[in-house]
Amino acid sequence: MMKRRTFLGSTTALFGTTLFTGAMPLVATAQTEPVTGGTLIWGHSETTQNLDMHQTGTASTGRVLQNVHNSIVTVDKDLKVIPMLAESFEQSDDGLTYSFKLRPGVKFHDGSEMTAEDVKYSFERCADPATGAVNFEVFNAVDTIETPDDMTVIVKLKSVNAPFLSRLAENGAGVVMPAGSGDVQGETPIGCGPFRFVSREFGNKVELARFDDYWDGPAYLDGVTAREIPEPTVRLTGLRTGELHMINDIPADRTQEIEDDASLQVVKWFPLNWDFVNLNHTFEPFQNPDVRRAFDMIIDKEALLEGALWGQGQTTASPSYPTSASYDDALTQRAQDIAAAKQMLADAGYPEGSLNIVFKATTNYPYHIESAQILVEWFREAGVTLTIEQLTWADWLSQCWVDKDYQMTMMNFFTLWEPDFLYYSLWNSTGAFNYRGISDPEIDRMTEEARTTVDPAARAEIYKAVQQQIFDQAHDIILWFRNGSIGAQPGVGGLDTVVHPNGSNFNFHKVWLQA
Repeated sequence: MMKRRTFLGSTTALFGTTLFTGAMPLVATAQTEPVTGGTLIWGHSETTQNLDMHQTGTASTGRVLQNVHNSIVTVDKDLKVIPMLAESFEQSDDGLTYSFKLRPGVKFHDGSEMTAEDVKYSFERCADPATGAVNFEVFNAVDTIETPDDMTVIVKLKSVNAPFLSRLAENGAGVVMPAGSGDVQGETPIGCGPFRFVSREFGNKVELARFDDYWDGPAYLDGVTAREIPEPTVRLTGLRTGELHMINDIPADRTQEIEDDASLQVVKWFPLNWDFVNLNHTFEPFQNPDVRRAFDMIIDKEALLEGALWGQGQTTASPSYPTSASYDDALTQRAQDIAAAKQMLADAGYPEGSLNIVFKATTNYPYHIESAQILVEWFREAGVTLTIEQLTWADWLSQCWVDKDYQMTMMNFFTLWEPDFLYYSLWNSTGAFNYRGISDPEIDRMTEEARTTVDPAARAEIYKAVQQQIFDQAHDIILWFRNGSIGAQPGVGGLDTVVHPNGSNFNFHKVWLQA
């Protein structure tokens, strides 16, 4: 397949120490000093689902809720854990006790003031199996949560959990909600972030308004309206006509065009997320690792990247964050070899014409549909019939994520910069994100061992071994990292503050609109 376009920028620079590699062109009419007022209309590339920050497993929802909630701790640009709702924190020498001194004067959107009771409630709610929290296992090692006074929380563990603090730096586990608010969080989330939730029209928009009592100072914007527009061309048209102030995920085939347009601003960064092809391990053919390896060998990852993403990313055999010490850069993808794959399938008992596979892809990610369409021809050459079934995002979540009712699919994950979050959630047999039915005792052992390994270098080596096992067994087919991009009108200021260090979440606290 011919390359559609050359990836902009040096891969050396992209894999350097700076995550945020994009830059905005100078716009002559832009004001340099922030002003207050106006509602930002954001063309959000995805649709939100359950608004309960504990229960939601979708980055699309988390990207909006990032502005409604704050966590007890967060990370800086180097992904180092720093205080947030906790003014300070300490870890005991034996790694079993974490003490948090809370920031005074933090108010929730319901007018109440945050105390240790709210933190204890939030942590216990996340840990409670009845809640259905996707990050419940963060608290598996917790023995007690003590609140000696209103501004102090002491968490004691039964055993060492080395990634505990960094897992709290994501809103999913570390979010602090008002005590007793769990029942309303799914429809009307209440937090203490810079914006308060106003309303949601499912599949259409979410409206947020500035919270004037935000502990870190009020936002410049009066509000943010997230218009949910999965169709890339519709999103881009809205930006060009001025209907939208900002969009994320500039259509891959139009990125250069928008970058060359002096009337618009563009921000790019690497990576936004990583993508992989999923094989349902409860489906009989995929219980055989040779079948999974053969399917991996059918795919030309570079050609797929060019065909579906127009080169807006970089292939990888590892899903680890590319700047992480746990990223195994020595791991290389299987090359496409359709003849060898065809023979491997025949040897496994699946000769040409005997496999008819349904590939479920969601229209929430149009490039997943394009990827599936490209795969059809390669699989036909290998003697496998691939039929595409297109699903809405809600249907994909219901069928593939919850019911595990699929044979083959494709998904991407955001924000999993923390290796425990990544490997335990996705590949441990009890992991909250293990919707493929993977059960590998060796991975279970290693991901548990990593949790009790305090030395960072030793932990990184364990995760490299996990990556090797995932590859050797072809549990999933890792494809690429995808670039992130934002297009905006010239009157939008503060775009350099929008992207969270994890590359996925957006924060509009310091964004403003030209008067």
